[in-house]
Amino acid sequence: MKASNSLQLGQQLRLTPQLLQSIRLLQLDSLQLEQELRAVLELNPMLELAEEALAEHDQDAGETDLVDVAAPEVAPLEVAAFDELPEGSMWDVPAAPWHEGDDDASSRIVAGASSDPQLRVLQRIELELQGKDLEIATFWLEHCDDAGYLDDALEALTLRACAHLDVPAARAERIRQQILHGDPVGMAAASLHECLSAQLAALPGRVPGRLLAQRILDACLDEVSRHDYPAIARKLEAEVDDIRQAVRVILSLQPRPGEADAPEPAPYVLPDVITWFADGQWRVALNPATAPRIGINSAYERALSSAGDDAGSAKLREMLAEARWLTRGLSMRYDTLIRTARVIIERQAAFLERGDEAMAPLTLKEVADTIGMHESTISRITNGKYLQTPRGTFELKRFFAVRLEGANVSGAAVKAMVRRLIESEPLGKPLADEAIAALLARQGVHIARRTVAKYREQLDIAPAPVRRRDHAAQLARAG
Repeated sequence: MKASNSLQLGQQLRLTPQLLQSIRLLQLDSLQLEQELRAVLELNPMLELAEEALAEHDQDAGETDLVDVAAPEVAPLEVAAFDELPEGSMWDVPAAPWHEGDDDASSRIVAGASSDPQLRVLQRIELELQGKDLEIATFWLEHCDDAGYLDDALEALTLRACAHLDVPAARAERIRQQILHGDPVGMAAASLHECLSAQLAALPGRVPGRLLAQRILDACLDEVSRHDYPAIARKLEAEVDDIRQAVRVILSLQPRPGEADAPEPAPYVLPDVITWFADGQWRVALNPATAPRIGINSAYERALSSAGDDAGSAKLREMLAEARWLTRGLSMRYDTLIRTARVIIERQAAFLERGDEAMAPLTLKEVADTIGMHESTISRITNGKYLQTPRGTFELKRFFAVRLEGANVSGAAVKAMVRRLIESEPLGKPLADEAIAALLARQGVHIARRTVAKYREQLDIAPAPVRRRDHAAQLARAG
């Protein structure tokens, strides 16, 4: 074989440390950015917060290297300056209200949480039960292991409770169910299936994939342990993507409730971008609370310009170069964020005005092409960033919606239409999936019955026969 030389020309992107830093700044959320900047400010004396830089600028006419976060005005949106923002309370997330006269029975609980899970549950349930019912609850908790499960078969423990406490089996089971669905949910469960099913039912609000998750718990626990999603999909006649979403719900549950700590309060969400409608147009601005402005310390910079070439000066010049790269990286983050948000607001103005049914199809690539950036950059800048709107606060990724095949509407909009039709259905006469598909077809949206069922399950809405049965049971209880 004859050896030969060849010359090939090509382009290759070299990821310099400065470029890697800019990319990293793009993907940080507001809390991570705050922590990053706090650490840098402590280590680099050449950097200072904008407030300090502005004070220095007032004393001296010299310029400072402040990050400019304002983007050019583009109709029909207007990029506002920080001092033009609405009242600060617009993006403050209120804490849960305290109502005077709330039950103060918690004072009966001894101070300090016990390390024993059964005792912790007993201390809480003392607020709800008294007398014989409290004795029954104590019996069940005494027969729970450290993970929170019954340490013997349910039938055997029920017979023992009836004999020792002289109570009917139905009463003993009622108290066990109260513990099972109490805090933490899943205590005194007879099996993993019962534990997770109770937690799944207790998840607040509408949980996408909850109904399919219950079907998986009922029939496919072994396959879940093997992560065999295709087998589950075949067994339940569902799509693999829907199975993955439902399994994620299951994996978010606590299989050992006895070891669960008290739930932490939901974290506050501070929006990165704010949009509001004023003077006939949508306006957009970065939130100063999550977009700190960093500048170069002009006094140090002037002193360094007249310094010699000793080792100390060399170190300071290195810090100055790092500071300039950081301010440029921040400028890139803020500019990309405001430009991305501006495109999203332009495309989803109908959603902001009318709600979910007006959610337009939108992809990362469309936004990237509009502002002349790569799709991966848009993915980074929208991940973990939030937009405050008059309709609420949403993660930027919430505004991306897949176009429904063969239609000019997004799947998110059709899902909202399905929810509206079910919520407005006649009492006692729930709409079947075929009927919902027919009603949507009259509105020009043609989807299959199976697609309606998929969206209904994602909305955590039961099938028509179950809704009819639930309505009949409500009428019976009311009568």
